[in-house]
Amino acid sequence: MDLNKTGSFIAELRKQKNLTQVQLASKLNVSEKTISKWECGKGFPDTSIMLPLCNELGVTSNELLSGKKLKDDEYKLKAEENIVELTRQNNLKNRFLLTIEWILGYFSVFILLVSTILASYLNIAEGWRIVIVLVGLVHCIVGVVFCMKIEKDAGYYECAHCKHKYIPTNKQIIWSMHMGRTRYMTCPHCHKKSWQKKKVEKD
Repeated sequence: MDLNKTGSFIAELRKQKNLTQVQLASKLNVSEKTISKWECGKGFPDTSIMLPLCNELGVTSNELLSGKKLKDDEYKLKAEENIVELTRQNNLKNRFLLTIEWILGYFSVFILLVSTILASYLNIAEGWRIVIVLVGLVHCIVGVVFCMKIEKDAGYYECAHCKHKYIPTNKQIIWSMHMGRTRYMTCPHCHKKSWQKKKVEKD
């Protein structure tokens, strides 16, 4: 998938529909800057907005991904290529997010430890000690919340019994026992509990 080619295709279709970037953005409930990024090849529509965009431009999602109108004989071939490419990009995104999760998690704990040590050893009033610890605690909590969000959305968990891969609920992420990226959860497919490992790829 060529982002520049797809971006030029979006711009061409938009102009054929006599729409400005502002008008298209308004129809899709996104910013004009977002449309500009797509057309400049600096970004790509999220999966949640791809179908509404295709409807507005009068093309299929396969044609949008291919960056051109497709003939019947090449439609299936391009569809398979686009699915492979989207899967590859999704896997890269998941790996990147999971790396960010580790960095953010360690940094959040580090900030809390540093603030606690400073509050313990600095020769300051008791009130300032409490403030320093609270600042470190707030930073740590915010970091942990973001880490849990990434943990839920990036990649999949695989049931040890039926090998079903799924994205857990917020409740499962918050309350399940875990060791690193392995969590003890109930599979929504076979309804059995097991220690389930995080997987980047679904298939």
